[in-house]
Parts: sequence; structure tokens; C-alpha cells
Amino acid sequence: MNFIKRLLGIETDHQETDEYGNELGKFMPKPEVPIDEEFMINFKKNGGKFLYCENENELRLNFSEILKENNWSDCDAYCSKPSICESFNHTKLHFNKNLDACLFISDCEFLISNTGAILVSSCQMGDKKLADLPFNFIIIAKTSQLIKTIGEGLQQINRRQDRNLPTNITTIKTFEENKDSDFMSYGSTPKNLYLLLLEDL
Repeated sequence: MNFIKRLLGIETDHQETDEYGNELGKFMPKPEVPIDEEFMINFKKNGGKFLYCENENELRLNFSEILKENNWSDCDAYCSKPSICESFNHTKLHFNKNLDACLFISDCEFLISNTGAILVSSCQMGDKKLADLPFNFIIIAKTSQLIKTIGEGLQQINRRQDRNLPTNITTIKTFEENKDSDFMSYGSTPKNLYLLLLEDL
């Protein structure tokens, strides 16, 4: 039958195969994409910029390159965590909590793979809304923070031992201005976001 279809020029559906070249049936479930790969695909689709870092030295180097590329080397940076300020005190940045700063530097709660979003809370933003913070973001995260869904992230936050649960929990998932915005993107706050992902597994 396939020979006749080819002879007559009738297109046949492309058969999907697994990693060993075996044909997958039409109704077979598709192989699951690894969580890190799924996050990267969705994160880039949302317009985010991503740099993988194998160690702390590479993290500092990539951070400096981002500053250089955007002419942010000598500007104000909003940062609420002293530990992050100390990590980058080799730069000429002026760390403060000024909302008119050039960029916002922070860590995050989790990286959500099925949407490519970044989960943040009052631990990063304090009592500020996303719209109040600077347009430019540099987020530092670890590979151990990759999870599948927002629900999974909320469960993990809820299970924390200190019971000092964060408030103001939200996701950042729009990383570029979208002129063709629709109802689903209503209320989202676009940010020019760089993600520095540090390997810790």
C-alpha cells in the first residue's frame, strides 16, 4: 500500500520513532521530555534568555558578560538579598532597593518546566508587585529548583519546616513585549529577563 501511495504521489504521515529507531504506533503515548529540556524549550518560547553555569566562577563570568553586553556595568541594581550582593561585589554595580534602578537581581523559588515560568514570592520581591520592579531582570537559579508544575512548587513551599511561609507568590512568564497580546496574556507584566542557571545536582 505504501508503494502505491508513493507511486501516485500521495503523502504518507511521517512515522515517529523512539531513540532506537523503532516506529511508534499512532496511539502510543509520546516519550516524556526531560524536565530540564522542557523548561528550556518553554522558557525560550516565552522570550527568556538563558545561560547555563557549571560552577560559581562561570556564574560570575556570565553575570559580568550580561552587564557588559547591556552597558549595565556602572548602574543601580535593586537587590533585596545581601548574599547575592556579596556574590557580585566584584562588579561596579550600586546595590540598593531603589525602584528606579536599572535592573532587578534576585534568586527565585522554582523554575516551572511545563510553562517555562519562574515562580517568585515575597522572599524575592518583598511587598512589591512585578509591575513596580525594574524592567530588566537577572535571575539566579539552581538546577535543583526545576519542577514540573506550579502546583508542585506551591506544595513544596507549604511543606517548609520553618512555617514562615512567603506571601505575594506569582510567576514571571512573559519575557518580551508582545504586540499581538490576547485575552490569556491580559494582566501579565513583561520583563527583559536573563536566567543564570547554576548546576548543583
